[in-house]
Amino acid sequence: MLSKEERSQLNHEFWGEFKKLMRGHSSSLNTKVNWLNYPTHLKHTYLRLIFDNREASLCFDVQFRDDEIRALFWDQLLELKTLLEKSMQFKTQWLEHHETKEGLIISRLKWETNEFLITNKKDWKKAQHFFKSRLLEFDIFYQEYKDVLINLIK
Repeated sequence: MLSKEERSQLNHEFWGEFKKLMRGHSSSLNTKVNWLNYPTHLKHTYLRLIFDNREASLCFDVQFRDDEIRALFWDQLLELKTLLEKSMQFKTQWLEHHETKEGLIISRLKWETNEFLITNKKDWKKAQHFFKSRLLEFDIFYQEYKDVLINLIK
């Protein structure tokens, strides 16, 4: 088992390499993007990258505190489901009521693989390819339909 410092060092190395890899990639709108902190331009929605010894996943989290607003936003995502899944080249998990480690109930779209381990540096290139592909696919969808989602909440 790794110490907290060793896990932190692996995370720092992996995400540092990934950031360098993505530096040359623009958004589908040809704008510069900080891919590790993807700008959804909508409060309470976040794109999260997770990589550890259980999974490599990209998650789109919907965390509105008001359950009715979260449900309304989720319903709109469901309306766009066919378009989203067409854009993504990987199976989408639709988790309407997902409980976080902190005990919060959120809604989550998730693209996940269990093929890679952060502790195995031989997996890193494949994991980086997985993240790069999912981010670019998501970006194409999100840039096309973000106004629909943002205007829903305004």
